[in-house]
Amino acid sequence: MTTLTNTALLHAFLDTTEKDIVPLIFKKSDLSQVMVASNHETSSPLLHGEINCIQKFYGLDAATRPSAKDCVFFATHEPCSLCLSGITWGGFDNHYFLFTYEDTRDTFSIPYDIEIIEEVFRVPVEGETPTQLANRALYNKSNKFWKAKSVADLVDELPEGEEKEGLRKKVEHVRGLYGKLSETYQSSKGDAGIPLA
Repeated sequence: MTTLTNTALLHAFLDTTEKDIVPLIFKKSDLSQVMVASNHETSSPLLHGEINCIQKFYGLDAATRPSAKDCVFFATHEPCSLCLSGITWGGFDNHYFLFTYEDTRDTFSIPYDIEIIEEVFRVPVEGETPTQLANRALYNKSNKFWKAKSVADLVDELPEGEEKEGLRKKVEHVRGLYGKLSETYQSSKGDAGIPLA
C-alpha cells in the first residue's frame, strides 16, 4: 500500500480546493479524485457538503467505486456532528479539513458546529467541574472508526524548512480564496429558509 506523506496530502488538498469546491474523496493509492461535491443546504438543511459528497460517492457504480477504506476524505470545514456520523456510516477511516470549528465560528460566523456538539453530546461526568467540562475535547479525533487531522496539523508535522514554509503560505492563500467564496455564499443563503443559517 502507498504511504501517504503529509506533503502529498497537502498538495492534493490545497490544489483541489483552489480549483474545485470540496468536500472531496481521493483514492489513497494515488490521490486521484474519486468524487467532488459541495453543499446543497439551500435545497435541504441536511445536504452539507460531506453528506452530499458521500451520497454521490455511493451513487457511483459499485463495480468500479473504490472501497471507502481505500479513500481519503477531505472537507473544507471540520465536519459537524451530522457529517461526522455520515463519514462514519460511510465507512471512511479518515478525514482531513482546512478550517477548524473555531475558524468556522470566528471567521465565518457559524457557531452551530460547536454549539450542537456541546449542547447535545457534551455530558458532564460526575464530579467534573464546569471548567473541566469546557476544556474537554469536543470529540475523539482518533477512534476505532477513523482518524481526523486538520491541514494545520499536517503542516505542523513537517520538518522545518523551505517546503514547510511554502506549504504554510499556500494554506493561507487557499484559506483567503475560500473566505471570499464563503462571503458570497453566506450572504445569499439567508433567504433560503435554512433553520440555522
